[in-house]
Amino acid sequence: MSNEMLSQEEINALLNEDVVELTPVEKDALGEIGNIAFGSGSTALSLLLNRRVELNTPTVALSEMKKLIREHPTPCVAAEVDYLKGLKGTNLLMIKMHDAAVIADLMLGGDGIHPKVELEEMELSAIGEAMNQMIGKASTSMSSLFDLRIEIAPPRTSILAMTDAEEISKHFTENNLVIVIYFRLVIQDLVDSKLMLIIPYDFGREMAKTLIRKNSPLNNDDVVQEIPPAVGGKSSGGENMEVSKTTVRPIQFGVLNSSPTHQDTGNLNLLLDVPLEISVELGSTKMRIKEILDLGIGSVIELDRLAGELVDILVNGKLIAKGEVVVIDENFGVKITDIVSPFERVNNLQ
Repeated sequence: MSNEMLSQEEINALLNEDVVELTPVEKDALGEIGNIAFGSGSTALSLLLNRRVELNTPTVALSEMKKLIREHPTPCVAAEVDYLKGLKGTNLLMIKMHDAAVIADLMLGGDGIHPKVELEEMELSAIGEAMNQMIGKASTSMSSLFDLRIEIAPPRTSILAMTDAEEISKHFTENNLVIVIYFRLVIQDLVDSKLMLIIPYDFGREMAKTLIRKNSPLNNDDVVQEIPPAVGGKSSGGENMEVSKTTVRPIQFGVLNSSPTHQDTGNLNLLLDVPLEISVELGSTKMRIKEILDLGIGSVIELDRLAGELVDILVNGKLIAKGEVVVIDENFGVKITDIVSPFERVNNLQ
């Protein structure tokens, strides 16, 4: 036995005391979640802004809200996201005011070089839509990563003065311990900055442990089970006890052939000539009956889409892709820029 003294961490573990920390495995798990989820989120943002966007090199750290407020005393834009299904908790996505202004300017058709210093309702709405698209894509990737159906509420976007934790969210207090995932945010030729994902400590550990459990391999080593002797067997102290050993090994399944058979292909061919209706949805809105009755020639109906935003491509009324409106000769057309993932297609069918 080693004569080395136990560390405090080892003593706490032996006593089963709760230790406020993140293990290296939990940090790696949270970094992986951030890398995969917001890697796909950056793709969605790239399509919206028509610029190359990178969200990479996530680093994970423990902090307190009062410490974050001291470190970031200037106002910033935050999107609060509630997880409704699959995972239960709240995340806070925070971005610098200048970076948010650049995103808003690009969303509204500008070049992002000289964004507004003060953000008004129009700019905040544009940023909210950008956050919504990015976080929605991130949640889809998380569903695949966790092998869970994860649903989130639309993010609530606001400007935070960063003076106290109470203004941020009811889920955070001054002394509240949080997990912070820092990302490097790069927007082509315009921004090279940082973005923060803030997660309450308990919720962050739950996310990490969920992923660790999912990826934990089964123990494939042979298991030797000892069976005590039957009644009347030799079990006195001076004699050897009879032991029956049973070796248990994992079941070996044969490899399934995923290539379709001739009959399967034939059945699929029966469907290839079925006509489907493809439509493109520019946007939608809700109006009261009185407002509809007041419509006349020349009336303008404001839709829930921003100018230049991607349109929805529907097949038999179900969303399958997004695209940009183009002109071909004298006709309109749609250039597909994003195919809806299989997971989202299944959700649309429900």
